[in-house]
Amino acid sequence: MATEYDGDHIDLRGASVAGSVTAKAVYREHVPAPRALDALPARAVGFTGREAELRELLDAFDPAVAGGGSEAVVVAAVSGLGGIGKTALAVQAGYEACGYGWFPGGVLFVDLHGYDEEPVTGDQALEALLRALGTEPEHIPAGPDARAVLYRSTLADRAREKGAVLVLADNASSPTQVRPLLPGGDAGHRLLVTSRDRLPQLGARLLALDELTPAEAYDLLDRALRTASPADSRVSDSSEEAARLAALCGHLPLALQIAAALLVVDREKPVVELTGEIADSRDLLGNLYDGERSVRAAFDLSYKRLPPDQARVLRLLALAPGPDASDEVVAALVGMDSPPHQALEALLRAHLVERGRESGHRRWRLHDLVRAFGVGAVAADTGLVEEGEAARARVLNFYHALAYSADAWLRWLPGMALPGQFGGRGEALGWLDRERAGLVAAAGWGERERFADMAMRLASCLAVYLDWRRFFDDWVAVSRAALEAVSRSEDRTVAAVAWNNLGMALRGAGRVAEAIEAHTHARDLHQAVGNRHREVIAWNNLGVALREAGRVAEAIEAHTQARDLYQATGDRSGEAIAMNGLGVALRKAGRVAEAIDAYSLARDLCQAVGDRRREAIAWNNLGFILGEVDRVAEAVEGFARALEGFEEVEDWYSMGQTLYNLARIHKSANRLVEARACLLQAADAYSRAGDAGEAVQARTRAEQQ
Repeated sequence: MATEYDGDHIDLRGASVAGSVTAKAVYREHVPAPRALDALPARAVGFTGREAELRELLDAFDPAVAGGGSEAVVVAAVSGLGGIGKTALAVQAGYEACGYGWFPGGVLFVDLHGYDEEPVTGDQALEALLRALGTEPEHIPAGPDARAVLYRSTLADRAREKGAVLVLADNASSPTQVRPLLPGGDAGHRLLVTSRDRLPQLGARLLALDELTPAEAYDLLDRALRTASPADSRVSDSSEEAARLAALCGHLPLALQIAAALLVVDREKPVVELTGEIADSRDLLGNLYDGERSVRAAFDLSYKRLPPDQARVLRLLALAPGPDASDEVVAALVGMDSPPHQALEALLRAHLVERGRESGHRRWRLHDLVRAFGVGAVAADTGLVEEGEAARARVLNFYHALAYSADAWLRWLPGMALPGQFGGRGEALGWLDRERAGLVAAAGWGERERFADMAMRLASCLAVYLDWRRFFDDWVAVSRAALEAVSRSEDRTVAAVAWNNLGMALRGAGRVAEAIEAHTHARDLHQAVGNRHREVIAWNNLGVALREAGRVAEAIEAHTQARDLYQATGDRSGEAIAMNGLGVALRKAGRVAEAIDAYSLARDLCQAVGDRRREAIAWNNLGFILGEVDRVAEAVEGFARALEGFEEVEDWYSMGQTLYNLARIHKSANRLVEARACLLQAADAYSRAGDAGEAVQARTRAEQQ
């Protein structure tokens, strides 16, 4: 097929403009076919996914939409983080739109170099586009307004001669670069813009890109390797490692393409080896470089354009513990009484931060690779390192102050002074739930001497909550970090408390032998310093661990020791805890009557001190053993009272257990409808507690009734 070129690539580098600037624009027409695709860059190798986004762009430019009564979309702007694949999507959309015959007048492409030191101006872009449209250089006016008029007139002429034109303006950084390129009129011309910034000022159809899905990222890696060598099956042969590699790349197309290139260059390197190199490196972004492309360089272009206040917020947000940060945590990071909303909104428009909501509360997060970039920016400058350390200290102080108040609400009993900060136990639990990941990560900072004391205090404030919500792995991590911090101290009481908390966490995680060792350490340390109050706590917890290890006789001895010590000090709340544990051990030993007496006393003591959660535990245990001895009516009453207490304190896991126990009673009495209803309610309670496994098991049993 013959090809006629109305224009060529126009290079303004070194032309009559200041500095070194490039703007490229091409108009090419296939004759006689009503398509002109040659101006578009080549499609991205291995382009995958983006079906929904591609459909949205094509729907925006579909001439049938305008003909159907809807208002035509003249401009569409694709925005997203550097390396997210904006240009690849825009080019793909261009090819498909032209394939449908929507732009018989041709395609223009201009790279605005918006994030270079000297971006192409709108005036320079107009000159390039006019040349590409066939305008002789001597006929191009000098002023921007005159150029814009000629540009729109030339496009109008082109529409009359050949049809609508698609203009793809790549890599814009501001509306001022793009506005002069608006085609004007109703000839069907369309302008497609890509930018790292949202450009709401253009009145455009806005499309923000996120990272690829895990499946799309995996597919990109596989396609890239098979494009280089169709027989290269390293990705499909190591699918789990490939998925891990994709996750390390943050599912960012640029990072994935670099990782694929590194594998293509070294055909003998297994995926697991590259994954290990990246995972073990202290410089994640340094590994995402293939000799030409660099994730760090892509981010650096955006970072260097930020005003100082926005750059500071980005750096410090990268240091936040946990995957995201609330407004209050951001305020603590930057050392302000309120969050820096203007800076955050600007970073949001630049796609450098992301905003979400949890339970109505605003939260801010960074893409994993942006976080790595920010951490690296801090580490590379001594002054910024100290700024970062001060920010971490402020977050620790903030977290400790609120966690202390939240913990006080969880421990509160009637007759005590009301804790401050939160409006009640439910509000305190809600805050702990939202901040859990950050709290756990911040407690981990205790491994560093500067933060050891405050991180240890924070860890102590989280013990009851993590036990309550059954986040045992988090509790183990927090407790080990606290022990690491304690190792720098000679305070044996503090060390004993840390050992005790670790023991409870290990027991909850099913690591009973380790729990026994930890509680023994705690007991011995408390005995050594003569702290009888804390010694009795260690005795009781040791009893629980021994019981779960099947060492029932030793467990009874430990619980009895704890009971006697609590009675000696007049601690009724503690005595109730010991009696409940003793009841469980006695039941396991087959001493049923004694166990019922122990549970009954535990229940009465809890009622006396107003401890609703532990009272509910006693009621549940009492219902369980009464059911075993066929005192069914009393058992049902016990479970009903337990459910009231657990619901009141929002202990959903324990509520699920009680409902499960109640279902067993109903089934034994051949009340299958009631049993099924209890199991379904148990499944819902387990789901609220975040235990999917127990929820599935309860639903399965319900269907079997």
